[in-house]
Amino acid sequence: MRLLSTLCGLASLVTLSTSTIFQNGQERETHFIDTRVAPITANSTGWKTYGPNATELAYKGRWDSKHVSWWAAPGLKFGFEGQNVAITFGNLTSQGVLVAYRLGGLDWHMSNVTAGATHQFVSPSTPGLNLTQPWQFPLTFELRVTNWAYGVQIAAVHLSTSSKLIKIPPYSKTIEFIGDSLTSGYSATYEAFSGFGYNIGAGFGNVEFSITAYPGICLHDADCWGNPRGQEYQWHRTPDTSPRAYQIWGAADPPKWDFAAHPPADIVIINIGTNDNNTANGAEPPVTRDQYLRSYLDFIPEVHAVYPKAQIVLMSLWNGFSAVGNSFVQTGAYTDEVYAVYKAFESDGYVHYFNSTGILQHNDIGPQWHPTDVGHVKIASHVMQYIRLKFGWEFAATGPEVQHETLYWNDEVRY
Repeated sequence: MRLLSTLCGLASLVTLSTSTIFQNGQERETHFIDTRVAPITANSTGWKTYGPNATELAYKGRWDSKHVSWWAAPGLKFGFEGQNVAITFGNLTSQGVLVAYRLGGLDWHMSNVTAGATHQFVSPSTPGLNLTQPWQFPLTFELRVTNWAYGVQIAAVHLSTSSKLIKIPPYSKTIEFIGDSLTSGYSATYEAFSGFGYNIGAGFGNVEFSITAYPGICLHDADCWGNPRGQEYQWHRTPDTSPRAYQIWGAADPPKWDFAAHPPADIVIINIGTNDNNTANGAEPPVTRDQYLRSYLDFIPEVHAVYPKAQIVLMSLWNGFSAVGNSFVQTGAYTDEVYAVYKAFESDGYVHYFNSTGILQHNDIGPQWHPTDVGHVKIASHVMQYIRLKFGWEFAATGPEVQHETLYWNDEVRY
């Protein structure tokens, strides 16, 4: 069972449904584990319970004061002793949302979790639990929400009675991604968990990252594809523009994100404007080129004010491919405007331009007009190499799985 989001175009009008994963129009074999167990209470034997505000718990991405996750691929990570880990999810958890979880650097597992239920993710039979070498202690547990529209609420974390939580120090470098459906992995196999934003952040292996991206959202503060506000407003807020955000926090004044309470970004990667550029986005009146350019010129100083030491990378936009003659040609969106924003700040030294032209080919775009899983991998690989060469960041992911279930191979050597 997999929880999918259904959009009209790129609208954020989400309907909750469960379905299989379809790969190139055919059902894909999945291995989702039923992790639900009986409720764990204060009277349950064999368990020690920690509240969601335990200092040893590290929340990745944006979470609110109710311990509800927002935006794309938010996570939870902690160290622990013992052989059992279970989590009780609060009633504000999206029903049946698909989460990825893993022990240490082993491969990810998937499970649909339920609002108000307890799910056990680690038990004495968990592969690899007893294989840890002395230099690999403490054991670490990590959970990621795969979707961009749904989320979880952490109500409690449970360990074996004689065990304890251990705080894992954060990595020293941080990346923030600001974007829309392209960055958040819309229509990729595991959505945000398969998107290039996640692939870049997790691909380095030694950086913290946050993906402030949501499908259909514009940069300009307009109602686009059902998103009531644009990123120039919403980026400053804790929740995203999903329907559940307005159910939980209302539309009037969602809580602001406390940037000062979190480590500042060292690099900010911005890929946004495709929705501003689409006249079918529902914005009334439509977003004009001048409005988009002005919003971008205003947005960069806002990001710089929040992260005065950050390097800001503007990605050029791709807008699909068109058949021309007997081949295909990549079409861009706001090509001149994005480059003009870069040139406006070039002399300041903290704004950079990443030209994405030529990375994707027409078969890297899926039927929903977004990158395939391979397309996301290609984008992530090029951006990672750009960061490595431009800013001197070295790769450190030397084994742990990044993108789940992309082990495609051929064992037929004769045709």
